[in-house]
Amino acid sequence: MAIHLLGRSNFGKPENSGNLMTIEDANALLNEWVPNERLRLHMKQVAAVMKAWAIEKENADEKTALKWELAGLLHDADWEKYPDDHCRIIIEELERRNIDPEVIHCIASHGPSYFGVEPNNKMDKMIYAFDELSGFVHAAALVRPTRYEGMDVKSILKKLKTPSFAAQVNRNDITDAISRIDISLEELIDFVIQHQKDVS
Repeated sequence: MAIHLLGRSNFGKPENSGNLMTIEDANALLNEWVPNERLRLHMKQVAAVMKAWAIEKENADEKTALKWELAGLLHDADWEKYPDDHCRIIIEELERRNIDPEVIHCIASHGPSYFGVEPNNKMDKMIYAFDELSGFVHAAALVRPTRYEGMDVKSILKKLKTPSFAAQVNRNDITDAISRIDISLEELIDFVIQHQKDVS
């Protein structure tokens, strides 16, 4: 992914805290901006994993879980249509819509080495951890006759050590993301497999 430093670390306005889009509106934006079905699926998978983690591991209430889900669903919304301005365009769109600044910051921090925005809180750190890993697990599923059925953590770990497999996935980002959270790579891989296998 090309480097597109955003040149700022504050997003949205504090008074918009709690303002969230509906999932229907977020999906409408995706359908408008992202013709590529595979990319839309990636964002839906990250959204599902983020929402599940918020509920199961962070004891999030409904509104907080929606924040996590929206960040996952919209993090790459401008990648296909505006590759030279990825993540700036979606950030500006969400600022125009007066969306909660935590959601916007989370999207801005999903690739710190690309956008220059450090993950601050757990939501930021988890989208960074899940983004590349989700795509990698899905790539591994696509080359298996049974897709996700019977997939295990060990096979994913082995593929991660094979640089030629899903070469576009940045292993350094995965390592860096894991180093920022007190959760093992194995646990995260298992969580991704379990929570994105049925997303379509």
